[in-house]
Amino acid sequence: MRIAIIGSTGRTGRHVLAEALRRGHQVTAFTRDATALAGKPEPHAVVEGDGRDPDKVRAAVDGADAVISIINGGDKRDPHRAAQATRTIMRAMAETGTRRLVVTTPYPNVARRPYLVLWLLRRLLATPYADARELEQAVAASDLDWTIARLTRLTDGPAAGSGLVSHGLLAKPRALTRADVATTLLDIVHDPGVSRAAVNICGR
Repeated sequence: MRIAIIGSTGRTGRHVLAEALRRGHQVTAFTRDATALAGKPEPHAVVEGDGRDPDKVRAAVDGADAVISIINGGDKRDPHRAAQATRTIMRAMAETGTRRLVVTTPYPNVARRPYLVLWLLRRLLATPYADARELEQAVAASDLDWTIARLTRLTDGPAAGSGLVSHGLLAKPRALTRADVATTLLDIVHDPGVSRAAVNICGR
């Protein structure tokens, strides 16, 4: 497939990039800093820019079979970064005829337990979590072939396989390695069972 990866040089995005290339996909890497790709597996094309730049984003997604977007929620200086970039991505996809979109958001936004931990996370990360909720609302309202992948706590441990994917809340929201996120997101791209759905993902 031809896959555009938005956020390809982040801590998770670099694993997605490497796994997509390992599987033989033709990858366009979109990043704010192309120098961060030095020493990494080389994508077929690189587009450097901000995810809210419509021309840059259009160049990245044009001709793609699927787009995987891994954008962290905003901060106090830029509180709507992820939602704004996602809207730009979706407009560019509509203009270029690209249909398949997979985006990531944090699972604690919808989790119900452990209550005290969630209460603390939601206070400490109020701004990025609010941005992620706005992102989800925008994606769910679109007519694209989308999947929202909500991720539990991420670690840098070794790959253990694909994550556990659930349409319901997670009974045991175990931590998930970034390497396993990569495997899971690329599997989701091909899975019609998660089309136009939000799924919750954790380690096994």
